[in-house]
Amino acid sequence: METTISHSDQLIHIRTILGVVMGLSLARLLSGLARFVQHPHREPIYLVHLGWVIFLFSAVIHFWWFEFGLKHIAQWTFEFYLFLICYAALYFFICAILFPDRMEEYNGFEDYFHARKKWFYGLLGGLFAVDIIDTLLKGVAHFQELGLEYLIRQSVMTMCCLIAMFVKNRRFHQVFVIAALIGQFYWVLRYYQFLS
Repeated sequence: METTISHSDQLIHIRTILGVVMGLSLARLLSGLARFVQHPHREPIYLVHLGWVIFLFSAVIHFWWFEFGLKHIAQWTFEFYLFLICYAALYFFICAILFPDRMEEYNGFEDYFHARKKWFYGLLGGLFAVDIIDTLLKGVAHFQELGLEYLIRQSVMTMCCLIAMFVKNRRFHQVFVIAALIGQFYWVLRYYQFLS
């Protein structure tokens, strides 16, 4: 026998699970950064890697806050619930790739990052593409509210990630992470109306 569950109870349940997954993502990033303080000479900082850590830190926080938009979902289904869990899990997997459990087989984070760049950029590109689906599931009005700029941003970042998977030139990766950080902070500041 199926029990009717109120919309607000469903939303609390879903936000709680999303909060756990996003909390694990933040914990992974923060504990990884703490390693640099704890053992500053063991694994030298690689600025491209650090840039993506900062990018993901801001993206996780933004995602967590942005999911308040779930209150606009009128009808919850198990499929949408599963989609959201997988979407949040993408963040965790990307954060876990940035800070692996063991580094013995690599000569620091620069070596590690470029050895795992296909995984990193592949998942990151997937994240931008999945975000479009998530935004559409919140309603066409919500999607249109974000404007054409949103769709251009998501598409460009997805394409750049796909290209970055195969580019060996280190300068490209430096420019890409700088551009991504600028774009991320501009997007957040503009979306929350810090910029008019």
